[in-house]
Amino acid sequence: MALNLPPVPAILKPIQHFLKVASEHEKRDPVITYWCRLYALQTGMGIDKSNESLAILIPLMDWLENTKKASTANEAIVQDVVAQAHVENYANRLFLWADKEDRAARFNKNVVKAFYTAGVIFDVCETFGELSVEVQEQRKYAKWKAAYIHNCLKNGEQPQPGPAGGGDDEAEGDVSLSVPSQPQEPGPSEPHPVGFHQPQDPAHSAPAAPGPYQPAPTPYQPAATPYQPAPTPYQPAPTPYHPPPAAQTPTPAPPAPAPRAAAASGSAVSLNFDQIAKAQKYSKLAYSALNYEDVPTAVANLQKALTLLQTGQDS
Repeated sequence: MALNLPPVPAILKPIQHFLKVASEHEKRDPVITYWCRLYALQTGMGIDKSNESLAILIPLMDWLENTKKASTANEAIVQDVVAQAHVENYANRLFLWADKEDRAARFNKNVVKAFYTAGVIFDVCETFGELSVEVQEQRKYAKWKAAYIHNCLKNGEQPQPGPAGGGDDEAEGDVSLSVPSQPQEPGPSEPHPVGFHQPQDPAHSAPAAPGPYQPAPTPYQPAATPYQPAPTPYQPAPTPYHPPPAAQTPTPAPPAPAPRAAAASGSAVSLNFDQIAKAQKYSKLAYSALNYEDVPTAVANLQKALTLLQTGQDS
C-alpha cells in the first residue's frame, strides 16, 4: 500500500530518518516499514500538532490503520512480542554485517548505510519498551561508526577498523546511500570507494581492535592429573569353613516393588509473569532468526529460554 506524503516540515525533521528508512523497506521488508512509520507518527505527535505537521501525521495515521487491518495474518505486525523479535533481529543482522566489513577494513558507502540504518531501527525498538543495555550500546556504536566512516571517506582519510576510543559522537544529517538487500562481501577485484586510500606500509595501518559484544571463548581445561585409585586392593579376611546345616525348604522372597517412574526432567522453579514473558521473547527471537537461516542466533536464544525456564535465571 503506497504512501505519498508532502515534504516534511522543518519542525518534524527528527522523524525524517524513520520515514526514509520506512520507504526503503516497502518491498524489502514491510514489517520494518510499518514499525518505522508508527515510531515516526508517535514521535511527530509529541513534537508538533500544527496544521502543517498534521498534513504529514494524519495520512501517516490512516496508512497505519489500513495496513494493520489488512495484515491480520502477519504476527509481526499485530503481535508486539513477535514484532519486537523481528525488528531487533533485523537491526542486529545489519549491525553485525557492517561490523564484520568494518573489522576487515572493507570501507565503503554500503557499510556506512548499514551502520546508519541499524542505528535508526534500534531507535524504533523503543516502541516496545526500554532498550536492553546491549541494544543501547549497539545503537550508540552504530551511529558513531556511520558518522566516523562517512566523514573519513568524504575527507579522503583512512578509517580505523573496529573501536577507536570513541563512540560518543552521534550521527548527524542524512546519509543518502543504498544498502544491498542481501549484503555481499566484495571480491578482491572490486575497486575501493572514492575517498578511501589503501595504506602502502602495513606498519602504519591501524590494527583491528577487539570488538565489543564478541568476547573470546575460554575453552575448558581439564585437570592435569587424573584420579589414581589406591594401588593396594582390598583383601577380605579368610573365612573358616563351616558345614552347611540340614536342608530346609526355602521361603520364597516377596516380589520386588515396581520401580517408580523417573521424575520428569525440568525444574520446579516458580516463574513470575516477567520471567515467562522474557522466555517467550527469547523463543520469538529464535523463531525470527530461523526466518533468516541464522542458526547460531536461534540456538543461543533457545538456550537462554531453557535456562530461564529451568533455573529462573536470565543468562
